[in-house]
Amino acid sequence: MPISLIPSRVFDTYREVTPQFLKERGITLLLSDLDFTLAPKSVPHPDQALRDWIAALAAEGIGFMIVSNNRSGKRVSAFCADLGVPYQGRAGKPSTKGLRAAMERAGAGPACTAMLGDKLLTDMLAANRAGVLALMVEPAGGAVTAWQKVLHALQGPFKRRAGT
Repeated sequence: MPISLIPSRVFDTYREVTPQFLKERGITLLLSDLDFTLAPKSVPHPDQALRDWIAALAAEGIGFMIVSNNRSGKRVSAFCADLGVPYQGRAGKPSTKGLRAAMERAGAGPACTAMLGDKLLTDMLAANRAGVLALMVEPAGGAVTAWQKVLHALQGPFKRRAGT
């Protein structure tokens, strides 16, 4: 298991992760974090842009599942029900258990799976440890709190080492 914080690629937003980009890399399953990856934590319901993006993935045969560390299942289950997508809760990232459980549920292996997230210490580390393509986005809604701003700044050197 590689222990690396370096994402394979960094995007400004999830919308830049296109079905074509994923298909070119042999990805048939996209796992994604929820909070600050697909929407700010304060946003209770998915917007039309997110719905359209997930529909575009599905149209190209790419499965999608949310993998969240969220301690309360309420937010994740309500958001995913509204979106009509499955989720793996209490994933324990950077542990690989949540990613592996999601892949098993979807019938996919690491070689055809990618993980999309906004944090190095949870999402990218879990993805790299699980042997899946590690894709990072800038936090949706930006870094708001002082801690988020510090964390965002600390991630900079690792994000700059990502591929293009």
